[in-house]
Amino acid sequence: MAFDYDVIIIGSGPAGFSCAMQSTKFDKKVLIVEADSNHLGGTWLNKGTVPSKALREAANLIQKFHSQFGDERGRKPYERFRMEDLMLYRETILESKNKKVKNDLIKNEVDTARGVGKIIDDHTVEVTDSLSQSRKFTTENILISTGTSPINPENIDLESSDILNYDSILDLTHIPRRLVIIGSGLITFEYATIFAALGTRITILSDTDDVLPFLDREIKDHLTDILKRRNIQVYYESSVQKIADNNLRTCTEVVFKQKGSDRTHVSETDQVLYIGGKKPNTSGLMSSGLEMTTDEKGFIKVDGNYRTSVENIFAAGDVVGDPSSAAASFVQGRLAACSMFDIPSDTPSGDIPYGIYSIPEISGIGLTELKAEELGIDVTVGRAYYENLTQADINHQKEGLLKLVFATEDLKLLGVHIIGENASDLIHLGQSIMAQNGTIKYFIENVLNYPTYSEAYRIAAFNGVNRVYKAGVKYKKILER
Repeated sequence: MAFDYDVIIIGSGPAGFSCAMQSTKFDKKVLIVEADSNHLGGTWLNKGTVPSKALREAANLIQKFHSQFGDERGRKPYERFRMEDLMLYRETILESKNKKVKNDLIKNEVDTARGVGKIIDDHTVEVTDSLSQSRKFTTENILISTGTSPINPENIDLESSDILNYDSILDLTHIPRRLVIIGSGLITFEYATIFAALGTRITILSDTDDVLPFLDREIKDHLTDILKRRNIQVYYESSVQKIADNNLRTCTEVVFKQKGSDRTHVSETDQVLYIGGKKPNTSGLMSSGLEMTTDEKGFIKVDGNYRTSVENIFAAGDVVGDPSSAAASFVQGRLAACSMFDIPSDTPSGDIPYGIYSIPEISGIGLTELKAEELGIDVTVGRAYYENLTQADINHQKEGLLKLVFATEDLKLLGVHIIGENASDLIHLGQSIMAQNGTIKYFIENVLNYPTYSEAYRIAAFNGVNRVYKAGVKYKKILER
C-alpha cells in the first residue's frame, strides 16, 4: 500500500522536531502536524523551556549588574526595570529561534499541517484546522509528541488575574513586588530565584518536607543558604486554605496551614504562582476504536525503542512521562526515528544529567555521596568552592560548589554535583569522563583552560586526592591507581 508519508509527527516540540530532522536524513517523507496556528516548537519554544530561560538570563544579567554596582539611587531592580523590557528581550530570542526552526523544516523539505491532529487508525491521521476544515493523510508510521499541559488545582481559581501558572507567568505585564509560589518542584525554585533577582519578595508554600530531596546534601545546603540570602521564605508541609483579594489593603491574601500545627498563616502578595503537576496532551487524540496502553496518569507507555502498544505508532517527549525535559526529548525523538526505520542506533550510555535553571544553576549526574554510602561503596569526595576560582572572582560570582564523588580504591568518578554559574554546562565534562569509566586523574593530568569555571574540576580532584592521602595512603600510590 502506498502512503502519503513515511511518518506523520503530531506535535513540533523537541521530540517531534528531532524525529523529523533524523527521518529526513534517512530520505523519508515527513509531515509535522502542529495545533498552534502561529508558531512551531510547542511549549519548548513558546511557553516553556526557551522563554523561561530567556527570562532567567535577563534576570541574571540584572542581578549581576545590581550586585556589582548596587541600587541606583535606592531603587530596586523591579523599580528600575519594566517587565516589558524583559519581555522584549524574550521576544527577540523567540522570534530568532522560531525562524531557525521554520527554516530547518523548509531546508529539509518537511511538510507541515496546521491544526489539531487525530489518529483515525494506525495508518491515518486527520487534521482539523481553525476553520473546522478537515483533511486526512495516510502514513506508514506515526509519532505522538504532543507534550503536556498544567494540571489545574481543585481549590484554586486560576481564572483570577492574580493567580498564575507556569504558562501565564510569562505573560506578566509588570514585575511584582511580592510573589507567593505554591509548589515544590524544580520550576518552583527556578522562578523563585528568577524573580528574587529582580527584587521581588518571594514566599514558597511547599507541600513537601524538604527542598528537592534528590539533590546531594551539600548542594542542598548551599541552595538553602542562597534562598536565605535572597530573603526567600519557604514554608514546608503547607496546605493552602484560601486565596482571596483584600481590597482594603490592595493585595491578595493566601491563607495556609502547616502540618502538625493548627495555626493559620496569612501571606500578603501581589501575585500568586501555582506550579502543580502536568498531564499528557492525549485528550481527543485517538479515535474510539484505537486502544493504546497508558499508565495510571495517562502517560503513554513505550518500550525501549519508543514504540507504543500499537506496532507502527511511536511516542516520545513529555507525553511518555519522566524524565520530562527538552534535552531528553531531543534524544527520544531521534531514537524513535531510528527505530521506526530499522536504523541501528545506540541508546544513551550511563546516567542522564539534570539541570535546574535557577540563579545560580544546579546540575548533577551519577551517585550522590549519601547514595554511594547506602550502596556500601567506599567513596571519597573532592570539593571546589567558587570563591577559590579566578573566573568567579573576575565575574563576581562567588556562590557555588563543585563536588566530585569517586571510588577511594581506584579513583573512578561516580558522581558530579554542582551549584553555581554555568553548572548546566560544566556537568558535561564530568558526564564525558563517567561515560568512559574514567577517573579523577583526568582532571589532574590534563590541561584545563585558565581562567575558567572548568578549573573547578582540577581543584576538586586535587582536594579529593589529598583526602585519600590524609587517610593514610601514600601520594605516589594514589596517582599510580
